[in-house]
Amino acid sequence: MAVAKTTICLWYDKDAETAARFYAEIFPDSAVTAVHHAPSDYPSGKAGDVLTVEFTVAGIPCLSLNGGPAFTHSEAFSFQIATDDQESARGWCKDRWGISWQITPRVLTDALAAGGDEAKRAFEAMMGMTKIDVAAIEAARRG
Repeated sequence: MAVAKTTICLWYDKDAETAARFYAEIFPDSAVTAVHHAPSDYPSGKAGDVLTVEFTVAGIPCLSLNGGPAFTHSEAFSFQIATDDQESARGWCKDRWGISWQITPRVLTDALAAGGDEAKRAFEAMMGMTKIDVAAIEAARRG
């Protein structure tokens, strides 16, 4: 089976367009590319309501769906954004729609990718932090 493109689909109660536009304003390489309206009434809305929104977040293709209140978001799904520094405790935050975001400094992912004792030291240093400290990760990585 050939897969041409993978798109992340995010379910919203009724704020699919608002959320997509918010993400497009916040992150570089992000945009709302299409808004589709329901052709007829459906269980969670009326004909003409916004049904789906195509957008990208940091270059990642996404689709938001106004599916109603049947499903909610959890920490089991999150976006991970790589940064040069760190601002949030453990790198996790949640937006107003319940989507979780991991704001992760590249120094941490680079250290873990190095493997061996270097990765172990960096990981153990990170596990003791409530706010990720880039300098401490770099120091632990060096030993």
